[in-house]
Amino acid sequence: MARVLLLLPTGTYRAPDFIAAAQQLGVEVVVGSERRQALARSMGDRAVVVPFGNVDAASEAIAALHRRSPLDAVLAVDDPGTLVAATAARRLGLRHNPPEAVAATRDKRAMRRRFAAAGLPQPDHAVLRGGADPAAVASEVGYPCVLKPLTRSGSQGVIRADDADQARAAAARITALLGECDDELLIEAFVPGTEVAVEGLLHAGTLEVLALFDKPDPLDGPYFEETIYVTPSGQPPQVVEAIGATVADAARALGLTEGPVHAEVRITGTGQVVLIEVAARSIGGLCARTLRFGAGISLEELIIRHAIGLGTAGMTREPQPSGVMMLPIGQRGVLEGVDGTEQARAVPGIVGLEISIPPGRPVVPLPEGDRYLGFAFARAASPAEVVAALRQAEACLSVRVR
Repeated sequence: MARVLLLLPTGTYRAPDFIAAAQQLGVEVVVGSERRQALARSMGDRAVVVPFGNVDAASEAIAALHRRSPLDAVLAVDDPGTLVAATAARRLGLRHNPPEAVAATRDKRAMRRRFAAAGLPQPDHAVLRGGADPAAVASEVGYPCVLKPLTRSGSQGVIRADDADQARAAAARITALLGECDDELLIEAFVPGTEVAVEGLLHAGTLEVLALFDKPDPLDGPYFEETIYVTPSGQPPQVVEAIGATVADAARALGLTEGPVHAEVRITGTGQVVLIEVAARSIGGLCARTLRFGAGISLEELIIRHAIGLGTAGMTREPQPSGVMMLPIGQRGVLEGVDGTEQARAVPGIVGLEISIPPGRPVVPLPEGDRYLGFAFARAASPAEVVAALRQAEACLSVRVR
């Protein structure tokens, strides 16, 4: 039986789906997280504490585990574990991405440098260093612009500015969010156009595009909270081809070679594909539940199959249109409850609804927040019907926050 170490941050949404996929494959799961599991004593070498913030220590902990009970793969399910997974897998001689390539995906400044060196289309940008005037740097990039942290994901801390006052206010707000973590920010030119998400899998440096997601709600700011993803994309065939080629070039420029890739691109009014960012992981949250391959195979199962060398040939995405709505958090406070969930589940086309924050927990909207209220899933005969079902389901919900 193959043994796979899943690096699962304690705050991840994705543990149950990856564990279920491993069980479906008959793979033994070892859980790696930054805190000791409640059942760690009874789990033995099926649980290990992995300090994600210390790559060397984490790699050594995984190597020690491997010496006792050999592993066949090390997989990160979210951003915090990607560099640890790459470093440990290289050390153990397992399938992996080069750690320096993964590090570049975790630092937007390094990513931009690699894209620039490869001549790839991306926004004009500059780094705002501590003590510099945000308005002065933003004016060099041009308005409107987008300020963002170098290392956060999920649109956290991403703010549009249309003038000097907004640039200074956005920089102050992001700096307050980061605390002492970083005193540098990235300022990018705002790229008008539609946004598309790309889900792919790298095989020895060759990108297989698994799905393209359209985002029907405009992402124009001032914050960039994502809502609906729907697949297949309605982009023209030539644009679809250009998206795949551009993301493949981006992965190559970064040096990524193996495993899942999630990318965001913008399509301008002239049809140009502009790279926003590329991550060495699969799609976040519970959004992977929109995808099924072959005979009902999940994205998580596909990723594990690739990692342990079982092969994924012929496992293409099912043709039925599907989508997800990431339910937004409208106001800061403490969640009392969500009414209307049964009505939302009864909407034709809705195949799932999960509220991922329990009552009594604090809720924080973007740009400071880093979680969604929950996820609604739909399948229908057309992408338009998927989107309509998701909007109708959201309209059924009433969120109570105090």
